[in-house]
Amino acid sequence: MRTRQQGFTMIELIMVIVILGVLSAVAMPRFFDLSTDARMSKMQASLGALKSASAIAHSAYLVAGTAPTSVTLEGSAVPLVNGYPDVNATAASSGIAIAAGGLADYTLSATATVLTIRADNTAGRAACAITYTEALNTSTPPVIVSTGITAANCD
Repeated sequence: MRTRQQGFTMIELIMVIVILGVLSAVAMPRFFDLSTDARMSKMQASLGALKSASAIAHSAYLVAGTAPTSVTLEGSAVPLVNGYPDVNATAASSGIAIAAGGLADYTLSATATVLTIRADNTAGRAACAITYTEALNTSTPPVIVSTGITAANCD
């Protein structure tokens, strides 16, 4: 009578270990540097917040019906220009920053009419940004530019 083999031979175990080693050597680098993807996702989140905040503030403006200079969203007064959130030189107190929830995790800079949002303040990532330009009149919405959110800019 033949006896049945129980367990694995040493060669089979070594081959499994070698195959797992090769797979992990190929897959691990993909998991180590996800910072660019994370930064791009963070910027996409701020883009969504800006678009939503602008639309919600404009909706509140239209509902008010008397062309108010500010609306209240979630207990915060949001200053408006031409029916949309404004931008002022103090970036954090711009209407769009307030309407978008403060954007505390971002680096904000502003001129009189343009707010620039960056994921961080690293010199090599200055182009990884979104710009919000306030509305020129009541019939033209603000311009939100997100072309800077690329892997090359956010790396």
